[in-house]
Amino acid sequence: MRTDPTARAHLADRFAMIAEAAGARIMAIYGAATAEAKADGSPLTAADLAAHSAILEGLADVCPHLPVISEEDAERLECPPADRFILVDPLDGTREFLSGNGEFTVNIALVEHGAPVAGVVFAPALGRLWSGAVGVGARVRQAGDAAGRSIAVRAPGGTGLVAVASRSHRDAATEAFLAGLTVAGLRSVGSSLKFCLVAEGEADVYPRFGPTMEWDTAAGHAVLEAAGGRVVTPEGVPFRYGKPGGAWRNDAFIAWGGVAQPG
Repeated sequence: MRTDPTARAHLADRFAMIAEAAGARIMAIYGAATAEAKADGSPLTAADLAAHSAILEGLADVCPHLPVISEEDAERLECPPADRFILVDPLDGTREFLSGNGEFTVNIALVEHGAPVAGVVFAPALGRLWSGAVGVGARVRQAGDAAGRSIAVRAPGGTGLVAVASRSHRDAATEAFLAGLTVAGLRSVGSSLKFCLVAEGEADVYPRFGPTMEWDTAAGHAVLEAAGGRVVTPEGVPFRYGKPGGAWRNDAFIAWGGVAQPG
């Protein structure tokens, strides 16, 4: 079963409300957070858990029949759980959260047959929310602005590409990839905000060769696809989710805006 574009747009609207509720719980803790270590050594804060609870509560009302895979409890779930499921990262960019730079996000996405088709990225400290439904379009809005505005990837410029990369996870493979492009500018930002910069036409390409998990990328991927972009492997194959035996780990990917993919 696949949802039609109208249903996807409706779900994206509901996801936005849930993400904002989770963001409110995060902001109640922001600035006074301390961290303990997760099993993989990454930091876990009370804000992660508070946002996780808010999201699960909201999704139980909106789509109780769909499996929900959250970063906080994914270890107990097989991959994939079904043809349709929801991927959640209650607080992406925990290091950004702890450093106080505001570049952390709440991420919720609907995945169907391996492809993210609806998603929201909410940056509570910045008061900005990006949403997208594939086949309908993408939007961004500021806190207090109920309508927001439509966004789309930009056409390539004549002076070179603007690339966006991780603030804390740059590596040699990323540098080598960028060296093969005509890059006029490079921006660094945390969390899933990198997808949003490309979706909003503020950047042209986001390469990621370092490790990520599916819940880190699905919501931003959905927003970017809805805005006219695409996410592919370095070989140009569409990037997929719920990979059997993948334990929710991502391989390398390239997120492209409106620029023609080289090769």
